[in-house]
Amino acid sequence: MILAVTAPPTPPTFDAAAAYPQVGEARAALAARDWPALRAVVDAQDAYGRTVLVDEVGDASDVEDFLRATAAERPDDPLPGTMLGAHLIDAGWRIRTDHRAQHVSRDQFDQFFDHLRRAEQVLIDVTARHPDESAAWTQRITSARGLQLGQAEARRRYDRLAAHQPHHLPAQRSLLQQFCPKWSGDWERAHGFARECVAAAPAGGPHAVLIVEAHLEQALDDGGLNAARTYLTAPRVRAEIAEAAQRSVGHPAFRHTWGWPMVRSTFAFAYCLMEDWTAAARQFAALGAIGHTSFFDYLRGDGEKQFLRYREKAYAKGGRP
Repeated sequence: MILAVTAPPTPPTFDAAAAYPQVGEARAALAARDWPALRAVVDAQDAYGRTVLVDEVGDASDVEDFLRATAAERPDDPLPGTMLGAHLIDAGWRIRTDHRAQHVSRDQFDQFFDHLRRAEQVLIDVTARHPDESAAWTQRITSARGLQLGQAEARRRYDRLAAHQPHHLPAQRSLLQQFCPKWSGDWERAHGFARECVAAAPAGGPHAVLIVEAHLEQALDDGGLNAARTYLTAPRVRAEIAEAAQRSVGHPAFRHTWGWPMVRSTFAFAYCLMEDWTAAARQFAALGAIGHTSFFDYLRGDGEKQFLRYREKAYAKGGRP
């Protein structure tokens, strides 16, 4: 039953620690330079959780010296090197920005490539010693894209990871980016890879979001929002998104485990562009007090503000479950 909104919804938080308490624990341990505590938090997670926590460390500032020293002291431990690689990649990408190549300066590219090459040196050693370290391979897929090493090399790295973790969504999302035309891929390959991953993964997991991501990438590649809406509401695309929802956010086995805010946010964004406000409102309601900027940051302006704007619109037009 859809009810009219009688009061403004609670402002959400976009801090990952609100969805995953382990993120807050890892941040606190890193800030205290308490490596045993940090390692204990990370080691308690599955492969997806490890990758998320490594990414969160990548966002931290002033940790390069600590991670480098820890990696030198513990050469048989894959975690400090993986975190150092993630930190360098993240720092490099902030310099490059998310703009298309034609809007990035030569100096930005030089600094970007320098950071990624230094990350590669560390991560190559990690994956050589620990070929089953999914978080390190995921970072290497991202660095391969940034260093323009090509489709075959990025896929090779993914296949090495998939031999140990065949359904690792963070790596799949990174490789999907590589297969998009903006990174020298093509739509046939991008959609084909998304369908390949979803077909192999168990229903009720988050993986069907890859179908939606591929369609959103194509919808937003050319033209404005009207062109995107036309693309997404084509019968074939609408049917694929509906099927993806049935395999993930609409499946009774779907759980709020690692990655769930990103998945629901991506579906919410697609429904907003399709003007299926009722479906969008359901996803926003399921997010509750958690916000996520997945794909909302593709729009002009701040991703968090866009999320809030569309959430308000969805509740106004689609009701609030």
